[in-house]
Amino acid sequence: MNLLEIKGDWNIAKGKLKQKWAQLTEHDLQFIQGQQEELLGRIQKRTGETRAAVEQAIKNAFPTDDRN
Repeated sequence: MNLLEIKGDWNIAKGKLKQKWAQLTEHDLQFIQGQQEELLGRIQKRTGETRAAVEQAIKNAFPTDDRN
């Protein structure tokens, strides 16, 4: 998966996370390569969810890879 595919998938995932937690903002969901921990922390702080719940929600938000 190349960077363009990851960015496209992140846009899809971001929309799904906003549907799950409406209080999330664009700033909360800003993906910056190498700052995944900060992203998880921002979502945790805003939603009050556990780290495991946030990680699972992010994993579930990504589209399944049907390209293989």
